[in-house]
Amino acid sequence: MDHRAEAWYRERTSRWRDWPLGQLLENKQRDGILISVVIPARNEERTVAGVVGPLHQALVSEAPLVDELVVIDSDSTDATARVAAEAGAVVHRARDIAPELGAYRGKGEALWKSLLVTRGDVLVFVDADLTQWGPHFVTGLLGPMLGQLDVQLVKGFYARVRTEADGSVSTEGGRVTELVARPVLNLWWPHLAGVVQPLAGEWAARRSLMESLSIPVGYGVELATLLDTAARHGLNALAQVDLGSRAHKHQANHDLAVMAAELLAVAARRRSGPYRLIPNFALEQFDREDGQVLRRSRPVPTEERPPASGVRAGGRVELICAAE
Repeated sequence: MDHRAEAWYRERTSRWRDWPLGQLLENKQRDGILISVVIPARNEERTVAGVVGPLHQALVSEAPLVDELVVIDSDSTDATARVAAEAGAVVHRARDIAPELGAYRGKGEALWKSLLVTRGDVLVFVDADLTQWGPHFVTGLLGPMLGQLDVQLVKGFYARVRTEADGSVSTEGGRVTELVARPVLNLWWPHLAGVVQPLAGEWAARRSLMESLSIPVGYGVELATLLDTAARHGLNALAQVDLGSRAHKHQANHDLAVMAAELLAVAARRRSGPYRLIPNFALEQFDREDGQVLRRSRPVPTEERPPASGVRAGGRVELICAAE
């Protein structure tokens, strides 16, 4: 391992148990910090309440650690918004946040739009499809942020539990991480080779950082944030926390391939300076059916939102659901 990555790994890696709730509450009160938890969601009615509910109970009702618990609904066609609100979240429809700025479909878009409707000094991002997890994900991610003022970005990592078709359980998730993100980092940014899960959907960042960055609208948001934070603020601005294990749904290989293409576009843009893709960039994919080879083109989102610090939401921001 690169000597810089090895030193960083030793100094900036902790476990969630290293950050007890009582100490976090003391640090939060001492520094006067507001904390927002943001959950991007699209068609997650089966799991979103299981994420929102425990967080609201443990970190809003029982302990005043989280000031805002917000779900950004990305054009769900199911009952995600209603279920999330009933579980205790304030829910915004991404498309209705600053509509004059337009709308894209994607996770990064939801996170960028969340900056316009939240007020926390620190933001914690948590995926909506989690199972086999706990509120310690949030407390663990907040630990380095509240305990070390030079830390700007905290990445979570965990064992990824997945259930195979035969009912057996394995930890062989994270295919895009292993096949794309980790090779790219080791090849072009070896000082970041110590980041265990660069694409983890559970992470925390300071608002001042997030509002200064260009945000890819799709799945490239985690890689872009990691690369840009390290480039601007150095390795000491990063930390990571072992959160134990988690389970979530897994995607088909063809869908993962589009995600991989997004990551490569993010990496290429940051590797070579100003970078433009061919307009309407698409990934050509092939299937075999009844002896015939079928081709289809899948659009690859490559747009990036500008730093939110330069954007002022105009007009009325619609709040579609709010918990009592």
